[in-house]
Amino acid sequence: MAVLEKNIGFIGGGNMAEAIAGGMIQAGVCRAEQIWASDISEERLDYLARTYGIHTSMDNCAVFAACDIVVLAVKPQLMDRVLTDLTEQCQSEEGAARDRLIVSVAAGIPIAFIESRLGKDLPIVRVMPNTPALALSGMSGMSVNVNVGEQDRENATRILESIGKVIIFDEVYLDAVTAVSGSGPAYVFYFLEAMMAGGAALGLSAEDAKTLSLETIKGAVTLLEGYGEAPEGLRRKVTSPGGTTEAALKVMTDAGMKETIQAAMKAARDRARELSPM
Repeated sequence: MAVLEKNIGFIGGGNMAEAIAGGMIQAGVCRAEQIWASDISEERLDYLARTYGIHTSMDNCAVFAACDIVVLAVKPQLMDRVLTDLTEQCQSEEGAARDRLIVSVAAGIPIAFIESRLGKDLPIVRVMPNTPALALSGMSGMSVNVNVGEQDRENATRILESIGKVIIFDEVYLDAVTAVSGSGPAYVFYFLEAMMAGGAALGLSAEDAKTLSLETIKGAVTLLEGYGEAPEGLRRKVTSPGGTTEAALKVMTDAGMKETIQAAMKAARDRARELSPM
């Protein structure tokens, strides 16, 4: 795969920025010397420079000016201030006003908000990644504005594929993506917690309950991917009439577990909408 001949900068050097930068280097999308990162923590920047060999700076404008693709990886509550600073301080600097692709991984920040600060002429990509990106097994939803051309779309897709899989959506669906895959890992961790606690309550050691629960979830996903069959079909195959699995599933059904999960996802979607600054 050809190296992406672009300088790529991260405004914010947290876990997601590290995951994407590390994933790009590992996947051969770009070389370390093509990557820049800024952050308010000098300690964090020192770590990134030592670990990945990338350029670092405490000056957002230096990163913005040096790069062709800028990834906004700051916390949502800091986005307004960061974008305002980029507009007032960086856009006016010589060489900084050229067109560049903007990629935002900040939850709940719509494209229109970024346009309102940086201008409506820039190509902007909004991404909803998730935490398994830290293990290069992420799932990202991506939306683009009208200025994103085919090459920009391809570049953004290549970057995100270095940390997992990506699906392109109309932006109106990104809050639903947040509810499914953005918050989804926490649902799995919560279920895993319950399985581990349940195993321990039945007399198993904590370590054995953990291993049994974790390997069962991993194996079920592997089976699902390998067979290419719907979850409902596989569930029916492992549920013998009058057996142990049927007894367990009856308790879950009677407790309204499916409806509870769906209500929880709707709550996540609604909260994502509430967090939007627009």
